[in-house]
Amino acid sequence: MWLAMKREIIVNSSMVETRVAVLEDGQLVELMIGDVRIEGLAGNIYKGRVLKILPGMQAAFVDIGLNKDAFLYVRDIYEDLEEFERFFAAGEDLEGEERLPPPPPSKRPPRQGHPSIEELLKEGQEVLVQVAREPLGTKGARITSHITLPGRFLVYMPTEHHIGISRKIESEGERTRLRKIVQELSMGTEGVIVRTAGMGKKRDEIAADMGFLRSLWQQIKARAETVNAPALVQRDLDLVFRIFRDLFTREVTRLVVDSEEEYERCLEFVESLFPDLRTHLFLYTEEEPMFRSFGVEREIEKTLRPKVWLKSGGYVVIEETEALVSIDINTGRYVGKHDFEETVFKTNMEAAREIARQVRLRDLGGIVILDFIDMAKQDHRERVLAELKEHLKPDRSPTNVALLSELGLVEMTRKRVKQGLIRSLSVSCPACGGTGFLRAIPSLAHQILREAEWRVGKRKPAYLKIRAHPDIINWLRAEEGEAIEALQQKHGSEISLVPEGGWTAQKYQLGDG
Repeated sequence: MWLAMKREIIVNSSMVETRVAVLEDGQLVELMIGDVRIEGLAGNIYKGRVLKILPGMQAAFVDIGLNKDAFLYVRDIYEDLEEFERFFAAGEDLEGEERLPPPPPSKRPPRQGHPSIEELLKEGQEVLVQVAREPLGTKGARITSHITLPGRFLVYMPTEHHIGISRKIESEGERTRLRKIVQELSMGTEGVIVRTAGMGKKRDEIAADMGFLRSLWQQIKARAETVNAPALVQRDLDLVFRIFRDLFTREVTRLVVDSEEEYERCLEFVESLFPDLRTHLFLYTEEEPMFRSFGVEREIEKTLRPKVWLKSGGYVVIEETEALVSIDINTGRYVGKHDFEETVFKTNMEAAREIARQVRLRDLGGIVILDFIDMAKQDHRERVLAELKEHLKPDRSPTNVALLSELGLVEMTRKRVKQGLIRSLSVSCPACGGTGFLRAIPSLAHQILREAEWRVGKRKPAYLKIRAHPDIINWLRAEEGEAIEALQQKHGSEISLVPEGGWTAQKYQLGDG
């Protein structure tokens, strides 16, 4: 059973970025950022061309039209359902899968062992693929031929033929009911995963979702036949609509939007598809910027620091490297009252809760090593591990947590499909040789534009002066000149950009008059 909590979603929409924050009991646990002009790649479907076969790695480089060639493993082509589910099931944790009867031999030849990459692909061949993981650092996108189309209640897999039920649906009776519905609706030549949001849904609701996804797949196939590789065939939904699809349920107490235009778009979407959730949608109209009012801006700044303080006085240090993430727990200023073992135990318990939040918020992925403070009692070690697992349950990305050793070490893995939060908001600091981070110029410039947009929209000054480091001013002029001009015309305010050579790169100031 998940921990009962108050969940809120707040959407900050500006001319340059859409930011979505998920709060649980008032604490920020997820942050998603989307450039309104450039959407992410994960989930997009492409028609690609095989450039090079790598027999030694059993993989291939595929040109899908990006700057870097995408990488396709052999197991992402043949039917390896265990691996497929672990990486590409849209964040759903699965168990109890049931195979459907195989299609007739004329439609699908029998499989004899695992074929090699050379048997499956040839250089120059065109393939329909989906981005499973966005480019990270020097690595190109990871792609798969196992297409997945997430719906409201289902994940549709047109190239597979099995049924999966989300493990987060714990009731065996409900699992049996949903499995029966999907079996009755399935054609036997397709795969379907029932998402957590499908729990309690009626047969006609699930049928409608499946019908929509089948229709979407037919459209994708038809479009793929008309384009030449490399080409984008299907773009995933924009950030706000993905939130409606994946997160906006009855468990969300409210979804707050600070843009009237975005609010009207959300309202139309809700009233047409989810009318029962209409009362959960709100427009934010207060004077103070919404992310600042909800404390989100302060939390974002904290994520750029490696040290996270706990309420007790202890702290957690999070360090990201190329290969893994290390998290160290310390008692810090917390000295307890009487018993040292009890002090350590309480610090580790609080740290377990905070680590689960930070893993989601920072979108830490890959191998994560947790170094808890040594505990002498086995009961304490078990309770700390249970606390960590309990608070990881709401995480939409699959995690696997290993046993806590006598030395206090825990190894966990977590799926990540996009660049982590810190990497997306910051840049390696040239002043410290890359050992620390400063906020990246685009991120800081967008922050300035958001504040400028809010100020001219609310206060409507005749004149607004933006003062900042020359690098920021030059970036604003070169990259956001059109946005600034549109802002001036919309609100009738004159905006001037003033470089301040003596200021640090992170300092800026907005002044009226």
